Amino acid sequence: MNEQTKLELEAAAFRRLVSHLQERTDVQNIDMMNLTGFCRNCLSKWYLAAAEEKGEVMDYGQAREIVYGMPYDEWKAKHQLEATAEQKAAFEESKPAHD
Repeated sequence: MNEQTKLELEAAAFRRLVSHLQERTDVQNIDMMNLTGFCRNCLSKWYLAAAEEKGEVMDYGQAREIVYGMPYDEWKAKHQLEATAEQKAAFEESKPAHD
């Protein structure tokens, strides 16, 4: 496979992941962190870092809007639930893996 095709496939997979996460608003970030070690916010930070590496001017809020499909505060108000004690405990237990 040539590099251009690889790049296009990776971009398509990224767009599909972002679309899937935008559709699955029932999946809470804390659950993603507890199960996978990353969440929408992590993906936003990775996107921002990649943009900065390419010399693009962007801030974290803009990167979040790309991943969430709307401003973060709007997404949070519509979809984010208060974390349960169990979710918080699991997060604290796995926190070293998230650094």
